[in-house]
Amino acid sequence: MTDAYTSALRILQYRFNSEHELRRKLAAKRFEHAEIDAAIERLRNEKWIDDERFAEAYARTRASKKIGPARIKRELSAAGVDRGTADRALAANRDDERTGSDLAAILEKRRRILVRRHGEEFVRSAAGRSRLAGYLIQQGYPSDRVRELLQRNGDDGVEGDDRIPVQETE
Repeated sequence: MTDAYTSALRILQYRFNSEHELRRKLAAKRFEHAEIDAAIERLRNEKWIDDERFAEAYARTRASKKIGPARIKRELSAAGVDRGTADRALAANRDDERTGSDLAAILEKRRRILVRRHGEEFVRSAAGRSRLAGYLIQQGYPSDRVRELLQRNGDDGVEGDDRIPVQETE
């Protein structure tokens, strides 16, 4: 039977993992806690795992797939990356211009889908605008930017729409 270190290297061969993810995967393979700790320590010393590097690579990859910063932060948290590391990774990969253009592209794509499914009148209705805004916020974009973009695109009545929750930006 292989040891925890070798199994961890095989896991890391496919993609970066946070320390938390790697611990979970090794535990699922039924390695002893002490053996997992020793393997993680060795991997950390050999620079095979580094949550800082993992978080930056993850944030860069997800941002390139038009995922918003709030969702990336949630996903990093779910991967076991601490808040400070996630914040630093997002700050290092922050590009407001690209975020704005990604948001506009997603808005147009989602609007076309909603028009095809429900018709133009639905998209112009309060329920349609609310569904569109909810989708964009779920993708991790701040609600103030979503609201601003919807207003710029001629969707009147969005500013006072209570169904669009206000989300604090960092």
